[in-house]
Amino acid sequence: MASPASAACLLGDLLRDGRRRLGVTAFAPPREAALLLGAVLGLSEAQVMARDDQPVPPAAAARFEALLARRLGGEPVAYLLGEREFYGRSFAVDERVLIPRPETEHLVEAALTLALPPAPRILDVGTGSGCLAVTLALELTGARVVAADLSPAALAVAAGNARRHGVAGRVAVAASDLTAAFDLSRFDLVVSNPPYVDPGDAPALSPEVCNFEPHLALFSPDSGDAVLARLIRECARLRPGVPLVVEIGSGQLAAASRHAAAAALEIAGVHRDYAGSARVLVLRRCPQGSPGPQGSQGPERPGGPDHPAR
Repeated sequence: MASPASAACLLGDLLRDGRRRLGVTAFAPPREAALLLGAVLGLSEAQVMARDDQPVPPAAAARFEALLARRLGGEPVAYLLGEREFYGRSFAVDERVLIPRPETEHLVEAALTLALPPAPRILDVGTGSGCLAVTLALELTGARVVAADLSPAALAVAAGNARRHGVAGRVAVAASDLTAAFDLSRFDLVVSNPPYVDPGDAPALSPEVCNFEPHLALFSPDSGDAVLARLIRECARLRPGVPLVVEIGSGQLAAASRHAAAAALEIAGVHRDYAGSARVLVLRRCPQGSPGPQGSQGPERPGGPDHPAR
């Protein structure tokens, strides 16, 4: 193959070389070569596949080589492309935020089944990229959403995504350590994808995740459920009947049930992910005087590994 700096580079040659080099890694499927080359050339994946004999300018070939080198170093392809699809829409992402995962779409689905006021006030705790806040604002056209995060850098990404999707007037970003900055009695719904990975599990995570995604949004002490426990405890301040819809890690249903019982919240719904693991919980304040028994959802079925998503 001609050198990337050569004017004789052909698209097909670059694509085949990229596929070959990605194919020897344990984390990058060869098809990502077409995505990276398409990003450089402004072409779709299908267009890249159909233009085998198209010459590639030396500068573009060099940009592709730089992206490929970063991918071979483990950097997630979503960061290289600068975006990731979530709930059918494209969201800007970079190293300041977690990359949205398909599992988190179950949280949106659960929220959309709830009986909410025509213009609900929603709080998204730990918003990250803002994918939940923006998606709910788009799906619930009367909603007003507060996208909260401890990280100012993440809030900048979330604000950009609100502008990108035309809902900046209905999505406000705010700095907060979980719900500390808010009067929860003002909200009709709280949603959250908190950090839930046990720091002890870090060696088992993909280097793509552990070496590049923000640890503040990934890891939580005490077997991964300390932040979840605090969030549930704080949401005891919600008005009776107002739901907290929260994502949990695989294997955390029993712990979440204990935390909910201690906070006098009841688990009103359990939504399972594609692997069959309990992934999203709907919690509400127990009626006054109710003991709020937990564990009625039955044992959790075995599922896949944790996939932190935001």
